[in-house]
Amino acid sequence: MQKISDRLIRVAELVPEGSRLADVGTDHGYVPIWLLEKGIIPSAIAMDVNRGPLLRARENRDRYGYQKVMELRLSNGLEKLRPGEADTVLIAGMGGPLMIQILEDGRENSQGVSAWVLQPQSEIPSVRRYLITHGFNIVDEIMLIDEGKYYMAMKALPGEAEPWEDVEYLFGKYLLEQRHPVLKKFLEKEKRIYLRILSQLTENHQSGTARCEEVTAYMTALDRAMEYYK
Repeated sequence: MQKISDRLIRVAELVPEGSRLADVGTDHGYVPIWLLEKGIIPSAIAMDVNRGPLLRARENRDRYGYQKVMELRLSNGLEKLRPGEADTVLIAGMGGPLMIQILEDGRENSQGVSAWVLQPQSEIPSVRRYLITHGFNIVDEIMLIDEGKYYMAMKALPGEAEPWEDVEYLFGKYLLEQRHPVLKKFLEKEKRIYLRILSQLTENHQSGTARCEEVTAYMTALDRAMEYYK
């Protein structure tokens, strides 16, 4: 059986059962193979911009015997996906700006996609804001710690959504509403870090600087988020 990390298992579990999956940036193809093994999806298109990862994905696919239900494509983002080929698109393990670019560039190719599972590694608030303001509705969020690092992922569906508050873009509307325990640990860790930063700025006579104002504003947002847990 294909083994994958706890992070990828949690992300994969957001994929709706019965979906024809397009996995963008598939790397070794671990997630689609795992989903096929579990019987969660009937087929997958594994896509990557580089040949090396696709070759490894091919080796793994062939080892598990999924040649008939898992197609491999060399593709820059969603470029080689044809409209109507996939029900769900999975994009995991890449930076937020690149993810936004893939979503923006792939609008034509992704016609017919009914669910998006996204796990950005950076600039997560920007990804949330892009989705909510560009015709996507975030319906679920998860957060976890894997090997000492914090990760979050979200599921989005096509459709208009009401704008979120700034604190919700920063930390996740559904994570806050759920009083998610991992988010609480993250908020507490961030508070300790930024208290030290603020103390250092004060000691270095940088009170009133743009950096100090930025740190103070973020700490106010952290306090606002922690209010959900009271």
